[in-house]
Amino acid sequence: MDYRNIITIEPGKHSGKPCIRGMRITVYDILEYLAGGMTEAEILEDFSELTAEDIKACLFLQQVVRKSCSMPPNLWRYLGHRWRCLGCRRR
Repeated sequence: MDYRNIITIEPGKHSGKPCIRGMRITVYDILEYLAGGMTEAEILEDFSELTAEDIKACLFLQQVVRKSCSMPPNLWRYLGHRWRCLGCRRR
């Protein structure tokens, strides 16, 4: 999946945290909702501007971050303290 068209990073929005398609909904928000027990259908109902592909992109990004150190530095600054790279144990 090419998440680059879905996950955007803009310095002026949420301090450069990864957001969904330029909106003010962060990847971390979606992952927190899922971890808290919300279903994909419930998230889509609450946020009508989101699509199922948006949620899949968030989950995909989580896996990429966990498995790779090749993420852009500003993404590591945001996600690095929450997820650890499995390859080198970088935090």
